[in-house]
Amino acid sequence: MNAHEIKEALLWCVAINYAVLFIWFGVLILAHDLLYRLHTRWFKLSVETFDSIHYAGLAIYKIGIILFNLVPLIALYFSS
Repeated sequence: MNAHEIKEALLWCVAINYAVLFIWFGVLILAHDLLYRLHTRWFKLSVETFDSIHYAGLAIYKIGIILFNLVPLIALYFSS
């Protein structure tokens, strides 16, 4: 694999992962009550705990995208 192919793959990874992040955020905003009822069937959660878990999950996922996809992509663009 050459640098161009790696850049292209990382760019696709960034795009797909950000699409997943935006879908997750959109579903959480638009169907919050439905998701909360679904999760409370399995787990005993308050609304505040549910929101905290999803907010933390979104933050960790976003940091993972930046750390593992975006930073290497930017480094490859600067190095070439």
